Amino acid sequence: MSDVFKTFLRRPAGAVGLLLLTLVILMAVFASVLYPGSPWDMSSIPFSRPGENGMLMGSDTMGRNIAAGVVHGARISMVIGVASTLTALLIGVTLGCVAGYAGGFVDAAIVRFTEVFQTIPNFVLAILLVAILTPSIGTIILAIGLVSWPPLARLTRAQVQAVSQREFVQAARCQGQSTLSVVVRHVLPNAVSPIIVLGAMTVAAAILIEAALSFMGLGDPNYMSWGYMIGAGRTVIRQAWWMSVFPGLAILITVIAINLVGEALNDALNPRISRA
Repeated sequence: MSDVFKTFLRRPAGAVGLLLLTLVILMAVFASVLYPGSPWDMSSIPFSRPGENGMLMGSDTMGRNIAAGVVHGARISMVIGVASTLTALLIGVTLGCVAGYAGGFVDAAIVRFTEVFQTIPNFVLAILLVAILTPSIGTIILAIGLVSWPPLARLTRAQVQAVSQREFVQAARCQGQSTLSVVVRHVLPNAVSPIIVLGAMTVAAAILIEAALSFMGLGDPNYMSWGYMIGAGRTVIRQAWWMSVFPGLAILITVIAINLVGEALNDALNPRISRA
């Protein structure tokens, strides 16, 4: 692990991404310290420009602090991004392991099931699920997780199929170890590197989907989110550009940071690249 971390830090883009992502996470963790109270509260006169009336990023049409909304929105975006990715990993890795290790009819059935999900556009399916289940943090996490697992399942299946043919796995089978033991102790640990990288990319995609849902009015109405702030400011973007620009920049920086970290992880976990 120390070699992987050293290789990761040797990638300047990865170090920059890690720094930006750390700042976003710290902002989310200490949101209540930076801006106590609710981001929905009126803090100034409406349409205060950035720097006016003590508003770092200005205020919106209701006099709410844009900076407070951006900071508190980071918490929602990160929670939904990570939780929905964990949901997708649970589904995708489980199905991919079963398909890749079992083979035969089970493999074919899971592959066809995965292909059915992949024929439906992710965002359209997420909209339908959230609209049917009513918008809330739980339903958004569930919806994004349900539309994000197919790539993880296909990657896991391919990795498990490749590792299952290795000599040490065959030796574990000959020793009489159970199927679950072979998969958990021998197959998955040697197939997990690409899955970790794709999981990091999935977090970024989940944040974008959540922002798009909130932009369309399908976010949780009890929590401030970046997508909601952009949607609320789009009608007055010519008069109050800061209402949409600052939350948009927060999304951009977070997604870029996660992608940079994911690419650096790919380099660090790839033995052929890490030795270069």
